[in-house]
Amino acid sequence: MAIRIITGVLLVAALAAALSMGGLVFSVSYMLTICIAMFEMYRALGQAGHRPVQWPAWLCLVLSIPLFHYIGSVTLLLPLVAGAAMMMAAFIMFRSQPRLEDLLVSIMPLACVLLPGMCMLGLQNAPDRKTQLMLTILAFGIPLFGDTTAYFVGKAYGYGKLCPSVSPNKTIEGAGAGLLGSILFSVITWGVFSLFGHTSPFWHSLVLGVIGGIAGQLGDLFASLVKRHCGVKDYGNIFPGHGGMMDRLDSVYWSTVVMYIYLNIAIVPLR
Repeated sequence: MAIRIITGVLLVAALAAALSMGGLVFSVSYMLTICIAMFEMYRALGQAGHRPVQWPAWLCLVLSIPLFHYIGSVTLLLPLVAGAAMMMAAFIMFRSQPRLEDLLVSIMPLACVLLPGMCMLGLQNAPDRKTQLMLTILAFGIPLFGDTTAYFVGKAYGYGKLCPSVSPNKTIEGAGAGLLGSILFSVITWGVFSLFGHTSPFWHSLVLGVIGGIAGQLGDLFASLVKRHCGVKDYGNIFPGHGGMMDRLDSVYWSTVVMYIYLNIAIVPLR
């Protein structure tokens, strides 16, 4: 437990440092974590006997940062992902033994790791620094604070199984506490940024806490489903007590998509 807590504190400190520098430093640092997470997922899928085509995803990743900073938008990044998926399909179709499941597992890290990573880049293009920082903090904090709350409450008071066929240790009580933790984090973050002039309505923080918290828990369950399919306990072991990069960021990816949608629906049209 002590190792888990110490590792968590160090990760929060590293995130705070990257957020304080922002800009290209944050974008490159975050995309490096995406590289590790995508490698971990492809490795797990390979261990399960699949033969995914990986290079289009890596090419897409390499091109994403300079394209984003050159055009200042994620507009071209979605066609880039679509093009990578088409190249994967082409290479698998011309194999001597093409298998549809190989195409599906080739695309899965592209859609579930790389694309949410690009949404995080999109958050850095918010109209002002306060909004950018707030949404980025929410993308990380809502699922991670919720996950921490769910872990401790579920460990102490959890009895009812949430989704035993996917993750036997997750409980209904832990999930409920985790959602409350996500909402609390969102409300506190809204309160702090309101002191510095951020003016979004209070109810936005409640909605983001609920939807972001649910999305984070679903992302965690999805990553567990992939691990169960591949027969691995963790995606990696680079973080003592936490597993691999994918184990730490699985819920963040799904929450990031929620924040990016919110940015483009509720904030950008008003500017």
